[in-house]
Amino acid sequence: MKTEDESLIAYCGLYCGDCHGYTGKIPDLARDLRKELRAYRYDKFAEFIAGEGFGKVFKDYNKCYEVLGGMVKFRCRKGCKNGGGPPFCKIRKCCQKKGIEGCWECDDFETCGKLSFLEPVHGNAHIKNLKTLKKKGVEGFLRGKRYWYTESTT
Repeated sequence: MKTEDESLIAYCGLYCGDCHGYTGKIPDLARDLRKELRAYRYDKFAEFIAGEGFGKVFKDYNKCYEVLGGMVKFRCRKGCKNGGGPPFCKIRKCCQKKGIEGCWECDDFETCGKLSFLEPVHGNAHIKNLKTLKKKGVEGFLRGKRYWYTESTT
């Protein structure tokens, strides 16, 4: 069974070990797909089929291949607290300035504007996680259900 690592709890309450960039699953799949596409010379197929009425969607093949390349590069092997994640993160800087382990130790986390940065990708998962961390502590959080994305109810 996989051991959960306390150092992978990000300041914001997300768990870095659940991130596709940290696990490498999506980057690896994208890399492998690009390799297969090259082996099959799929660019030639896409170019041909794009000229046919039923294959119009293939006209954007090169853009798709480029996006897959971006996915390959999206890796983070360190986790937030070990120097990974976005270097400009205001959440990390705020917690470090306050000398706290994470936002759950701050009384203002539920209304903090710095956390809104996460909403487009995570909904309110980070808020749910922070509430769990505040209520159950780090060990309880690591043993329980963690959220990566949940719909905001507000």
